[in-house]
Amino acid sequence: MDKIVIRGGRRLKGRIPISGAKNAALTLMPCALLSDEPLTFRNLPRLADVDTFGHLLNQHGVSTMVEGARPEDFGRVMTLRAGRITSTVAPYDIVRKMRASILVLGPLLARAGEATVSLPGGCAIGNRPIDLHLKGLEALGAEIELAAGYVKATAPRGGLRGGRIVFSTVSVGATENVLMASVLAKGETIIENAAREPEIIDLARCLVAMGAKIDGIGTERLTVQGVERLHGATYAVMADRIEAGSYACAAAITGGEVELAGAQSESMEAVLDGLRRAGVVVEEVGGGLLVKADGGLRGVNLSTAPFPGFPTDMQAQFMAMLALAEGASLLSETIFENRYMHVPELARMGADITVTGRSALVRGVDHLIGAPVMATDLRASMSLVIAGLAARGETVVNRVYHLDRGYERLEEKLSAVGADIERVSDGG
Repeated sequence: MDKIVIRGGRRLKGRIPISGAKNAALTLMPCALLSDEPLTFRNLPRLADVDTFGHLLNQHGVSTMVEGARPEDFGRVMTLRAGRITSTVAPYDIVRKMRASILVLGPLLARAGEATVSLPGGCAIGNRPIDLHLKGLEALGAEIELAAGYVKATAPRGGLRGGRIVFSTVSVGATENVLMASVLAKGETIIENAAREPEIIDLARCLVAMGAKIDGIGTERLTVQGVERLHGATYAVMADRIEAGSYACAAAITGGEVELAGAQSESMEAVLDGLRRAGVVVEEVGGGLLVKADGGLRGVNLSTAPFPGFPTDMQAQFMAMLALAEGASLLSETIFENRYMHVPELARMGADITVTGRSALVRGVDHLIGAPVMATDLRASMSLVIAGLAARGETVVNRVYHLDRGYERLEEKLSAVGADIERVSDGG
């Protein structure tokens, strides 16, 4: 099994290209199930999760073709075509690897009239039920049955029909699933209390490019007029706001200066605000952002919240950065109840962090010390890399397969801006 070895203490300086967004890509790919025509994505990141989702779509009869990809290029162009749905079953052995697999449920139900999908897996960061997904689909006329670890959904005779869906809490995944299902439903669908994440805006824009009729994009109220069929399209995946934020934290903790090429400020304003309050200089430059940490970092208080609030996917990276800030920081996690598994590993490196319930008090220390650490989930993995970049001595991050799910060629990007980082196998 691979691991990442970091010899810390080097100031990062240079340019990092930001890849297409993992969370957007995994939301966009199931759109291919909604049409029998080709759907081509540009700027699709090279990630393990993207490959896994491709395999899942293959299971349903979707062909995938990568065009002109070179090993030295970041991202790729992929064309997906679901000329005919050959299976409406998403099996456990694929779905267990990735929670986003549940997003085939709505498209399969809308186009094929039925779907049997294993209950999803993904990072072990807490309870993430899919009851809102199911209630939303029931509002479109679907019959839902849970049995033996699978969701079996069936559309009424004549297909899904429009309806009014009011989510009791904001749910990104439920909004995505119901939105994809509703574009082929008969009549009008209104989705209230819809999530407003940039990835949902990206999804809606892709569906519109395919012929869907959606009003209220970017707001809490989406109105969809169902159409009989969608056509093919070519669509560019948005830049990854979480990857950009992660590298911004890496630049800040090393006192560096890094240009995040392709980063989109409008998708990450809460993150940029947090960085600035922590003493980091962030400037918009042509086609991206420039991040500089000229002076010392200072403690800040942050609470995760649905967009446009501070994203839960950036909490661990900020915690690592704030471990070296002057003063204390208080981080509150309101989205998931089990997202502090990186704390014991950061403590092994000398961080002073106290967790009480869903809050973590981070007291800044003078320095961190390299140590062998264990990655527990995707974003926790990145927090350990960030800490390792600033730590004295050598840090070895184990279980890096988590990183491969969400960061495209991480060692290569960090090495290019001065980090002493390499991937090694257990035997070498």
